[in-house]
Amino acid sequence: MAADGDERTSVRTYVPMYQKERWQSHADELDMSQSEFVRTMVQAGRSGFEPPEAEPADDSASAESPRPRSPDADPGGNGLEDRVVEVLDGGDHYDWEALLAALTDDIEQRLDEVLQELQSDGRVRYSGRHGGYVLDE
Repeated sequence: MAADGDERTSVRTYVPMYQKERWQSHADELDMSQSEFVRTMVQAGRSGFEPPEAEPADDSASAESPRPRSPDADPGGNGLEDRVVEVLDGGDHYDWEALLAALTDDIEQRLDEVLQELQSDGRVRYSGRHGGYVLDE
């Protein structure tokens, strides 16, 4: 039995076909279902989200349209700016390294895991001669 707050429900949205295909491709690369991918990306992008002030005059979606155009990836402006303010809002002092660590969370660990997975799948390789990673065609 699901604990309170753990019940699941569906959410529907409409996006252009090219966007759905990109999301599916990226989800496949990450070995995720499309639902899991969208859920993860929404949660990752929620920090600092604010709705746009006004729609551009040339917006192709009308008010009556049942399928509005997808907003830009950063609809409220600079999400990083909002994150910096959020981190500093606690009143603590952060030096450069501490602030960078607070903003990037576990990106190094996640990058390491993804690179290991891509290398084990034969999609990426490390070239010591060239000192970096490259797609393995």
